Amino acid sequence: MIIMSAEIVRKVVENLDEKMEEQNLGNPFFADTRYKTYPFLKGNFKPIKQTETSRKIAFVDGGNQEVLAAPNFSVQINRVYHNIFEAKKRVLKGSFPNRLEFFSATRSSFRNGEIFYDTTLFPLKDEFMELLPDKVDLSFNSLDRTVTIGTMRADISGVASIARRFAEWKYASHVLRKELESGDIMVLDGSLQTSFTNEANYSNELYEVAKSKGVIVTGISKTCRLFTDTGLSLLGAVRKLADGTPHSSWYFPVAEATSSDHNAIIYIIKLHPKAEFVFRFEIYREQFLGLSEDDLDEILGQLAQNSQDVGFLGYPYGLVDADRFARVRDDELNGYQILLLSEISKQGKWPKFARHIHAVDAHATLNMLVG
Repeated sequence: MIIMSAEIVRKVVENLDEKMEEQNLGNPFFADTRYKTYPFLKGNFKPIKQTETSRKIAFVDGGNQEVLAAPNFSVQINRVYHNIFEAKKRVLKGSFPNRLEFFSATRSSFRNGEIFYDTTLFPLKDEFMELLPDKVDLSFNSLDRTVTIGTMRADISGVASIARRFAEWKYASHVLRKELESGDIMVLDGSLQTSFTNEANYSNELYEVAKSKGVIVTGISKTCRLFTDTGLSLLGAVRKLADGTPHSSWYFPVAEATSSDHNAIIYIIKLHPKAEFVFRFEIYREQFLGLSEDDLDEILGQLAQNSQDVGFLGYPYGLVDADRFARVRDDELNGYQILLLSEISKQGKWPKFARHIHAVDAHATLNMLVG
């Protein structure tokens, strides 16, 4: 372990402090010209009002972990979960499953002079199959620019995780059809922006169902890596701008996105007076244009009422709950690995699989040797 002297630590902190100038907060920065930014003004902070409403909120989140991997294949366990609340009260609905679970097997193949990654899904229950994305949408050229990192060929493990992302969109569409009514709210974990080839097939399906039923689609991001045009983090700049605002909880408009892969109004929101965190919040733009100020007050008011759990003040409890039940824990992962490896051995296939697995697991062995 490298021991840093107190002098070096002091210089690091002073350098960061000097370069992080907050006198000029700047304005929201989007390199893409299809984003229209709003003025960065104190007067744009609006209070979140506590209003009485019967709107229900459905929260959807997903999780996945890799069970077994090699350069040419990745087996993962995936979960998608939803819950429904009226403010702070959980709503218990009917027959639709709260949690969708499936294995995915992604393997490489060579065709048309290129390496492709193809994924097959294996639901834990047969009736889950109709809730899953289509196999044809889970085939990617390993040099597809939506999945590569820089100029490098896409990592198969990263491509394998796309199945969970697509499943979140499709599962959310089914939740909306079966469980929600006009005026209700759908909250997805993360941005409404689509990033991968074929992803729009599933986001557009959700939006069409939402428009037909009058359900508002939104998203809340746990992390936000947006900037201002002076190089500051956007969330940090908004929090600085909020100093002195009379509102204890608020929403602040940032930008309007009008592209085919991102059609949303983007806000920064503070959902509790004592919250230490603020979050990026988005509303599907086509629906936002039809909302009144009272509608927006009701939507944000419901979210604020759901964000009063002392464990994480200012973050919707529905998303905390969804994360817990969608997450694949490490102790579970070990059990799945044992089952999979046992089956490989039982079928006498271990030498075949091991040749490929050992191409990537030498680093883990070295870690065990050196502690």
